[in-house]
Amino acid sequence: MTTDRSHEIPYFSEAESAEVVASRTAPDADARLAKVYAALVRHLHAFIKEVEPTQDEWTRGIEFLTETGHMSNDWRQEFILLSDTLGVSMLVDAINNRKPTGATESTVLGPFHVAGVPEYENGGNICLDGKGEPLVMSGTVTDPDGTPIAGAKLDIWTANDEGFYDVQQKDVQPEHNLRGIFTTDENGHYWLRAIKPRWYPVPDDGPVGKLIRALGRHPNRPAHIHIIAAAEGHESVTTHVFDPDCPWIHSDAVFGVKESLLGDFKHVDDAARAAELGVANPFWEVVYDVVLTRA
Repeated sequence: MTTDRSHEIPYFSEAESAEVVASRTAPDADARLAKVYAALVRHLHAFIKEVEPTQDEWTRGIEFLTETGHMSNDWRQEFILLSDTLGVSMLVDAINNRKPTGATESTVLGPFHVAGVPEYENGGNICLDGKGEPLVMSGTVTDPDGTPIAGAKLDIWTANDEGFYDVQQKDVQPEHNLRGIFTTDENGHYWLRAIKPRWYPVPDDGPVGKLIRALGRHPNRPAHIHIIAAAEGHESVTTHVFDPDCPWIHSDAVFGVKESLLGDFKHVDDAARAAELGVANPFWEVVYDVVLTRA
């Protein structure tokens, strides 16, 4: 690291505060780090100049971040929750997953994905405890030009009818309940049996929950089904299928809803069709096609 300090601005002033701080970065520091650090300092100082916090307000802000760190551990990351509720997680996801028109859009992974779940034949039932309103989900995975993709893998998981994932209720739900991997057939088609998901709140018993309540916001995520779709020679996509009739669809606490990700959840009352599909009548049906871009 260079010992030349001729580039530094020596004296602090309110007017040039960001420039003074950024000037202390050595010219031979990592270029990307220097760029990110300078932008962080510039925007943070602009925020302080706009808000002009009192000393007490600034201290409270530091205490909030300290509480957020103390709330984080191996199974709960309060800082990720903060990022989610600020819309930052979705913005980072959008920037890193820009897709051509027509390709399935991405959204946040969420904290409840589990690796190594069972693989099912098409038509398999991932509801292992038989609770909830039955749902049949199907669709086709294609290229942007409409060519079906055979052998595509769809990792699918969802919350139960009470709004909990199996990992949240290990003493209540069977392991890998409402989780499974499906493979498209030669026509790029997949289908499975599950249950209609329910909305649920993000954890709101920590400092982030206090913040969103103070802002008059709710902690709820609208009902959705998670999908990670992948195929050889194509870019994978992590996405959701949302229930458009959920009461929270227009105010997702983590801003994960995109209009293209709304599914068409139809209520079906047809005993013959239910028997054909192997579900109780009446049931729900959603058709959701996935479009993967070529790698």
